[in-house]
Amino acid sequence: MNIIFLSNKKEISKTVRLHAGVMVVVVVALLSLPLFTGFAGYKHALNADAGEDVVTVGLKSQVQSDWQEALTHHENEIEKVKEDAKNQFKALTVRMAELQARLTRLDALGERLVDAADLRGEEFNFSQEMPPLGGPHDHLQNYAELDFIQELDRLANQIEVREEQLGVLDSVLANRKIEEEVFLAGRPIRKGWMSSRFGRRTDPFTGQLAWHKGIDFAGKEGSDIVSVASGVVTWSGKRSGYGYLVEINHGKGYITRYGHCKKMLVKAGDIVRKGQVIALMGSTGRSTGPHVHFEVIKDGKQVDPSKYVRRESL
Repeated sequence: MNIIFLSNKKEISKTVRLHAGVMVVVVVALLSLPLFTGFAGYKHALNADAGEDVVTVGLKSQVQSDWQEALTHHENEIEKVKEDAKNQFKALTVRMAELQARLTRLDALGERLVDAADLRGEEFNFSQEMPPLGGPHDHLQNYAELDFIQELDRLANQIEVREEQLGVLDSVLANRKIEEEVFLAGRPIRKGWMSSRFGRRTDPFTGQLAWHKGIDFAGKEGSDIVSVASGVVTWSGKRSGYGYLVEINHGKGYITRYGHCKKMLVKAGDIVRKGQVIALMGSTGRSTGPHVHFEVIKDGKQVDPSKYVRRESL
């Protein structure tokens, strides 16, 4: 085989003759060179990848471990938050139930008191769900998550209004009760009849005209004498003309007297209630028989007890 070499400087050529054996060796070498180069590169890449995989696997393992630990921590935190939220929700639910029960009891009590006292008026309307409210409006976004808290606030506000209403009602009833207690009305006896009126009459002892300062109620000796109103006993003992006398101060300038008692059941300084038995009927002092001499004194002056006897209690 001949190989021809050409020169650029001089347009000449040179021919080299190769033997067949040499030619075979050269061809084999040329064909083997790419294979050797590729194999060497593959081994180098394989060794490099092997080293990189070790590092990568180590890093991946560490990252996975860190992530797993972080996830576990967050899961625990979430469970704790959920448990706390459940407990708080339970507490709020119990609180709401307590407020609703309290409101129901207050409403029921208020209605009974209003009915018992025969009171009517918007200020004592316990069936009204929302009290009268007002004021300028400031717009706030309606957050659904605040509904539960708002419901608690609403119940608490209703309870506060009900308590204020009951406070006013209590004052009204207390004042009314006091007025009823000190309001002079009714007879000073439970059994008996009127035997002498207030004013001019013939004196049973002298037969002459005299001024009778009270009303006489006759009855059975030893029967009950009752107070016509609440007050404080200012006298309990003998007094000229009255025999045994009980005197009660009812306030607002009113005083009542109960004379000719057989026995007194109260003493000076005692507080007596309306309708309370204060003495037993007798015939002590200037008396012709068992009766009670009943007087009403207004601002220091004896007045006709008849109008107080006839009028009804508040």
